[in-house]
Amino acid sequence: MEPKATERNEKSHLSRRQFVQGSLVAAGATVLQGVSAVHAGGGEPIRICLVGCGKRGQGAVAQIMNSRHPTKIISMADAFADAVEKSVAVISEAHPDKFDVPPERRFVGFDAYKHAIDVDGVDLVVFATPPGFRPPHVAYAVEKKKHVFMEKPVAVDAPGVHSVLESTRRAKQQNTMLAVGLQRHHMPRYQETIKRLQDGAIGDILYTRAYWNDSGVWVRARKPGQSEMDYQMRNWYYFVWLCGDHILEQHIHNIDVINWLKGSYPVRASGLGGRQVRTGIDHGEIFDHFSIEFEYADGSHLYSQCCQLPGGPQHVAEYAHGSKGKSKIDAGRIDGENAWTYDKAWISGHQQEQLNLVDALVKGEVYNEGEYGAMSTMSAILGRMAAYSGQEIRMADALKSRVNSMPGRLAWDANPPTLPGADGYYKIPIPGQTQVL
Repeated sequence: MEPKATERNEKSHLSRRQFVQGSLVAAGATVLQGVSAVHAGGGEPIRICLVGCGKRGQGAVAQIMNSRHPTKIISMADAFADAVEKSVAVISEAHPDKFDVPPERRFVGFDAYKHAIDVDGVDLVVFATPPGFRPPHVAYAVEKKKHVFMEKPVAVDAPGVHSVLESTRRAKQQNTMLAVGLQRHHMPRYQETIKRLQDGAIGDILYTRAYWNDSGVWVRARKPGQSEMDYQMRNWYYFVWLCGDHILEQHIHNIDVINWLKGSYPVRASGLGGRQVRTGIDHGEIFDHFSIEFEYADGSHLYSQCCQLPGGPQHVAEYAHGSKGKSKIDAGRIDGENAWTYDKAWISGHQQEQLNLVDALVKGEVYNEGEYGAMSTMSAILGRMAAYSGQEIRMADALKSRVNSMPGRLAWDANPPTLPGADGYYKIPIPGQTQVL
């Protein structure tokens, strides 16, 4: 439906200039904000606290330790003791000279993150827990004036997004790092392609497309006598309060690229989604496919697809279509009047974002990626809201939502927000019936 003229003029959260400037900062064009360097001169190592000891946490710490600057991990935390011990084995074997986490600095439980952050000497906290926990964890680290790297997404609902935006504001005030794992911002191929497109290489950008279509992720079977909280925590990907659904946990990367290109965020979304193939008792409450149309304030549209369908399409990419050509952004290719292909070596974004982070900390050049991290998270939540409800949802309304996905009490004997029925299945969102605001 064609929007009214007044609706077309809705303002996005950030101006294009602010958004592009923030992306340049994330790309390594750091801004000196008056904070002293962390162990300037390369003498003492940057001391790391890891919160969330799964494979992504292990990977992030390893990539930080690949820096040319001295680093050391001194504390670790996870809800599960076995996760901590697995990470101890992996990290200590890979980097024995940079590992200093004796048993008394390994913390377990829902409040373990506080104890790990409070260890004397921690400089940088790495958050790689399920994203539902991100807002309170980051708020605590910022309160303690620690530098932060947090994996994406940074929340699973609007209250969580607002919490992270507040942490972003506080981190800026006190000049502490707030980096977000949307690593495409740190990849030269993306940086150069986005810059050319923003400079008019394909003319006026008429519409964009984005995809994360794959076959899905792991399933961990329920064990006899296992509590519901334990089961859901170990199968976090399949529950909205922990994961936010795969449109948020995975597809955020592609949506974020289009937001970066546009220099703004969607003002509304509509679309479809459901469970067609991945419908087993082990698949929690999330959808297996989404098709969302996002609209931006200038009236242009992003056509978005994501799925986790065994045997289905395998397609992870972003495209832009303009008046003078088109671009396959992820490939660094532009076709049309100003044809061009990025021809330099491929660089891992996961690795480069950590090298940029450590370099900046050592130089005392602190950047903050919290705002676009939070608002790209909110963009994906907006798409989920549209699909779950079957309605067109405005970003302004989505941001006002007070629906808090988190349980009232975090404990192993507490009930998560959603429980299985007598048949063992969970209630699934039904478009046209489910309320999301």
